[in-house]
Amino acid sequence: MLSNQWDIIQRSAQGRQVDPPPAALIVDSPWIPGYLGISTLDYITVPEVWLEANLRVEREFAECIFLPGFWAEVGMAAEPSAFGCRVSLYHDRTPVAHPLTDEIDDLTGVEVPNPRTDGFLPILLNLYKRMEPRVIDAGHVIKIVAARGPLTLATHLMGVTDFLLALKTQPAETHALLRITTTLVRQWLEAQAEVLSAVEGVLVLDDIAGFVSPEDYLQFAHPYLKEIYDAFPGAVKIFHNDTDNPVSYKFIPELGVQIFNFTHLQPIDKVRELVGPDLCLLGNVPPLDVMVKGTPDEVKAEAARCRALAGDRGLLLSLGGGTSPGTPRANVEALVEAAGSKD
Repeated sequence: MLSNQWDIIQRSAQGRQVDPPPAALIVDSPWIPGYLGISTLDYITVPEVWLEANLRVEREFAECIFLPGFWAEVGMAAEPSAFGCRVSLYHDRTPVAHPLTDEIDDLTGVEVPNPRTDGFLPILLNLYKRMEPRVIDAGHVIKIVAARGPLTLATHLMGVTDFLLALKTQPAETHALLRITTTLVRQWLEAQAEVLSAVEGVLVLDDIAGFVSPEDYLQFAHPYLKEIYDAFPGAVKIFHNDTDNPVSYKFIPELGVQIFNFTHLQPIDKVRELVGPDLCLLGNVPPLDVMVKGTPDEVKAEAARCRALAGDRGLLLSLGGGTSPGTPRANVEALVEAAGSKD
């Protein structure tokens, strides 16, 4: 992102007026390679391809803020790879991390991986180290580092169903596993911030925190997420959870989160009521039915509806989730135009 765009993110996180609200999209390997017509495998494994791809989308959508921006990632496989999960890589779709086991007992004694030596993580750190000077030379900054959250990481190690079953039947073992995944997530974010020169924000993505009841959220999700965010005092804190379950919403301010990306299935005015007046909302045009399948006019209409329901203060106009594969240029341009309108 550009320096002035980071200023907008900071002002939005602080609850200051940004008029009109800008367009901001979470983008990564599911969208960028397909949009540019390049190999996903090349994008992930060839630094020159990664750099030029990110610079190209920044040039083509100069008025759109991309989050986290110049993201060094391997789909959702980076953190699981550090634990030894087998990862399948493809030319035409995002990588897949295969679970290690379906038994939580197999994981509770696992050592916390070292993000500087294990799996894809040191490769990504090296990519950041080698490419950041060229990103800066091109006029951009890398201000935000990102990681999958501790519950989502746990499900990549043992599968969603088996993790949720263990949460109810083996709570002690679940806490032991979450202690391990939380430590890795925190240390991975810290390692990224160390190799980059100017990090001031963290993005944690954890949809599984929305799969549980309020009681289970407070026991198995909230304290671990808070521990991660607390490790970055003074940082702009962004949380992504686009599961259609609002049970965690009223607790999100307690995490120290300032910007929240959520599902399009929850009305933005309801979300505002639940999270309170101070949190900046990053949402919530439907990412598939409107942004991929809809027309530019439909994108503009939906964006206008979001603005009307949310009000322009504390809003970054975005999608109810990340940017889906197949999102066309015309619809991104329509969102940017809708964000820039004073009407």
